[in-house]
Amino acid sequence: MYFNTNIKLLRKRKGRTQDDVAFALDMKRSTLSGYENQVAQPSIDVLLAFSGYFNVAVDTLLKVDLSVLSESQLTQLERGYDVYIKGSNLRVLTTTVDSNDNENIELVSEKAKAGYGTGFADPEYIKVLPAFHLPFLSRSKKYRTFQISGDSMLPIPDKSYVTGEYVVDWSFIRSHQPYIILTREEGVVFKIVENKLTDEGKLTLHSLNPLYEPFELSVSEIREVWKFVHYISSEMPEANRERDPLTETVKQLQKEVQAIQTKLNL
Repeated sequence: MYFNTNIKLLRKRKGRTQDDVAFALDMKRSTLSGYENQVAQPSIDVLLAFSGYFNVAVDTLLKVDLSVLSESQLTQLERGYDVYIKGSNLRVLTTTVDSNDNENIELVSEKAKAGYGTGFADPEYIKVLPAFHLPFLSRSKKYRTFQISGDSMLPIPDKSYVTGEYVVDWSFIRSHQPYIILTREEGVVFKIVENKLTDEGKLTLHSLNPLYEPFELSVSEIREVWKFVHYISSEMPEANRERDPLTETVKQLQKEVQAIQTKLNL
C-alpha cells in the first residue's frame, strides 16, 4: 500500500505543510504525521477525506506508487484525469529526463520503429533513443516524435517526423482528429481517428489519402496513443493546384465579366 508516501508526495507538490493539510481536513498535525510515517492506518472516512482534498481516487492513493510516474502523468492526475475514476487501467509510460529533470522528447526513427513494438515499455530501449527538447511545447506534458513512412497521410510527406502528446485516458480521444497509435500487430500507425471505444470497444482509423480504406482497431490491440501536435519535414509542400474543372470555368467567367465591365466603362 502506497498511501503514506502518496499523500506526502501530493502534499509537497501542492506546496502545503502538514499544518495546512491537517487544518483543511480537520485533524491534528500529529495524526497526519502518523499517516505519512505509516504509524497510523487511515479509516474509510479518512481515505475519502484525502481523496477529496487531492482530487485523486482512493484506489490510486492506495494501489499506485505515484513516485514512479512521470511529471506529465502527475500533472494530469492533479488536474482530475484519474484513470481509476474513469474506470480504466493505469498506464505508466516509460520515459527519460535530462540533467535538470525535464522530460525529453524521444525520437523513434523509421529504423527504430521496428523494435518499438516490443521495447516501448523497456527503460533500456527508451533511454538509447535520441532525445531533444522543443521550447514551444509545454513542460507539463509528455511528447514523443515518430518518423512516418508511406503516402497514406498525404499531404504530410513520407519520412516526416510527427510529434504526439501522450494520452493516458483513451476516453479523451477526440473523433476526426489525428493520432499516433502503437498497435500490437501493425506497429506504429498515424491516422485520423473515430472514437467508438465507449459503444463498440474499437477505433476506426482513416487515412488522409482517399486511396486507402479505413479499418477498425479493437481496444485490445492498442498499446499507446499519442495526440498529434505537429510535424517536421525536409520536403517543401506542393503548390496548390486547381483540380476542379468547375473552378476553372468560374475563373474564366469572372475574367469575361471583368472584360465586359471594362468595355462598358470606356
